[in-house]
Amino acid sequence: MRLIFAGTPQVAVPSLRALLDSDHEVVAVVTRPDARVGRGRKLEPSPIKVVAQEAGLEVLTPGSPRDPQFLARLRELAPDCCPVVAYGALLPAEALDIPAHGWVNLHFSLLPAWRGAAPAQRALMSGDEITGASTFLIETGLDTGPVFGTMTERIRPDDTSGTLLDRLADAGAPLLLATMDGIATGDLEPQAQPSEGISHAAKLSVEDAHIDLTHPALAVDRRIRGCTPEPGAWTTFRGERLKVGPVTITDEQLPIGSIDARKREVLVGTADRAVRLGEVTPVGKKPMAAADWARGVRIESGDHLGEETA
Repeated sequence: MRLIFAGTPQVAVPSLRALLDSDHEVVAVVTRPDARVGRGRKLEPSPIKVVAQEAGLEVLTPGSPRDPQFLARLRELAPDCCPVVAYGALLPAEALDIPAHGWVNLHFSLLPAWRGAAPAQRALMSGDEITGASTFLIETGLDTGPVFGTMTERIRPDDTSGTLLDRLADAGAPLLLATMDGIATGDLEPQAQPSEGISHAAKLSVEDAHIDLTHPALAVDRRIRGCTPEPGAWTTFRGERLKVGPVTITDEQLPIGSIDARKREVLVGTADRAVRLGEVTPVGKKPMAAADWARGVRIESGDHLGEETA
């Protein structure tokens, strides 16, 4: 088939590479415009744009997929199908109607679970044991279209959203390719999503990443892993934000938020068991081991993480 691929972040790259290596013809990619990143706010192309340019593909970067010039170019390119992985913008009906076989999304959940922008993150935060990926036909509703195929992936105890998404991206690429193959041969028909088991995965906000140490250790651990690496879990120390990487749950107990800084480890109290901090990132500094941070700030009696509790 004649394909136009839509995607933006690194997790979309395995799928684009799989399609480029297939019998299908990728004639162009659609990706988000260059974005300013880092402290220097330098304009950087998306990972998908970099791969597309290396492959000599036409790159379309509309500010909005409703842009008339963009829609006109899509019609000129006349794709049979448009596979999508984490493009990052809602597609209007005018765009959805252009390819003969529609736009087919690789979504990182087992639909209808976790419809939305942060499925892997929400699955981790909710304590799911199994997740996966689904290919489905995009409709105007949010991730509501009929499903072509799925694959499953077990969530590991030490997974972060970053490691889980990396595995789903790699394992999902063959699923997307198989879906394109099945559409091309006419052997694959999408099936409507079940009406039960629907859940929603809204994009994580900075406030979603705020660690509440009045919750049990298991909930604290899940929230941190779900928010790693983005947007980055955080609490406060001496009135300033402190980013916190994945923790280890211990069998020890400490008062909520209390810090026990030892020679080689730092424990912090939650509603039940204490957690052992891994890496932390103070404001304006690079990530560091928690024990190094504790020595640098000279933890004193009464120091705590988070807000004071009664």
